[in-house]
Amino acid sequence: MIALLNRILGSEKSRRRFNLLSPWLIIGLAAFLRLWNLGYPKKLVFDETYYVKDAWTLWNTGAEKAWPQNANGAFEAGQVNTYLSDPSFVVHPPLGKWIMGLGMWAFGPTNSFSWRISVALLSIAAVGLIMMVAKILFQTQVWALASGFLFAIDGHAIVLGRTGLLDSMLMFFALLAFYFLLRHLQTRKLGEPTWRQPRLIAVGVTLGAATAVKWSGLYFLAAFGLYVVVSDAIERRRLALASVDSSEPISVGSWLAPSFIQAIISFLLMVPVAVLTYVASWTGWLISDGGYDRDSDPNPFVALWKYHQDAYNFHVNLHTPHSYASNPLTWLFDIRPTSFFYESLSAGQNGCTSSSGCSSAITALGNPFIWFPAAAAVFLLTYLFITRKSKVGGLILLGIAGGYLPWLAFLNRTVFQFYAIAFLPWMILALVYVIRMYLHTRKVDELPRAVKIVGGYFGLAFAVSLFFLPIWIGTWTPYWYWHLHMWLPSWI
Repeated sequence: MIALLNRILGSEKSRRRFNLLSPWLIIGLAAFLRLWNLGYPKKLVFDETYYVKDAWTLWNTGAEKAWPQNANGAFEAGQVNTYLSDPSFVVHPPLGKWIMGLGMWAFGPTNSFSWRISVALLSIAAVGLIMMVAKILFQTQVWALASGFLFAIDGHAIVLGRTGLLDSMLMFFALLAFYFLLRHLQTRKLGEPTWRQPRLIAVGVTLGAATAVKWSGLYFLAAFGLYVVVSDAIERRRLALASVDSSEPISVGSWLAPSFIQAIISFLLMVPVAVLTYVASWTGWLISDGGYDRDSDPNPFVALWKYHQDAYNFHVNLHTPHSYASNPLTWLFDIRPTSFFYESLSAGQNGCTSSSGCSSAITALGNPFIWFPAAAAVFLLTYLFITRKSKVGGLILLGIAGGYLPWLAFLNRTVFQFYAIAFLPWMILALVYVIRMYLHTRKVDELPRAVKIVGGYFGLAFAVSLFFLPIWIGTWTPYWYWHLHMWLPSWI
């Protein structure tokens, strides 16, 4: 493989062609894995029972509506307009459902493909986005491709990208905000405080959109906003120190006052913009008259605030037992993946020829050869950041901090492993960072062997993804083959 790659990249023309085409090959792989047989099963799986039906009523009426009892069977059979005039109390903001509703409108709500296509397209776009992010962080196309490849083939990302849930959309907007943050850091000026920071506005818009999908987007807003303020102050102090004679004391006012002013400007460029973006996502509820709590006050914004109080109380008091609930302490290690769908057939039933029976499963289980090394990489990166103050490492950990750490305050809430999709891109970036560091620290005579080891790892990760693919996309297999994938008792 190494020899083949050397031949492919042997000339300047071939290198240019490779750099142009290779990202699209990765995106094509991601698209195939997310779009192939996307309409299966023609059933509402897991929380699709809420979001898909809510998306359709939101698209048609401007607000989520209630459904008759046991409406799923009729909806799956194509009777999609049996919703009631009564409002439905939903606890997540509307933007993700607006996006989902767009796909249902475009391809027809009776087609199960349409329930998932919007999520799938954003999941595919996220693979391209992580390559753009990695190119900025690592400064080379090779590591950008490595990041995109691992993200494209991971089972957790594949399953969440093939299911009509909100979490992949949250991840996409958070990752897009991170891209704008990196572009801001590349171009920011550290002279006089300035309002001319358009990429900070973009960060605010995209994090407002993330929050308009799920409230956990607020965690990213807090993490990214704090980083902008603190990193600006640190850089200004560093420049102030570098500009004076080492024998002279530095004037605190030379960097602290501009940092404080710029912090206020940065806050105003990000947070109010995020708030406006968030409120705009509620336009349908605000201008309609049939949403939950809509008539609780003559002032629609006061009514909206009351709605948010009700939703907040629901979230903080959610302690209902669930067989697939997962403690956030275990998320990095994929201990309790969520089973989204499972059906079985007995031997001889509907063409099942296996004596052990047949199974069709969709389990949000990450590729173990990606997740376990990535979890280790997060801890190693944390150590390296503390001891070596790596700027790139700190930026990667910023995504983990925004997407994961806040959940450690909710250890007793009913939460699920699949929420980890929100910070999975940064886990993969941490893994790629460590692999890159491994190669860069080899001696010249050790490098060929190290390259083969790394190449072998990527090949192994791909082979394991092919092995697990049937339980990510619901392929009918013999029961014994499904059970062969359940490496840990907690995966069942």
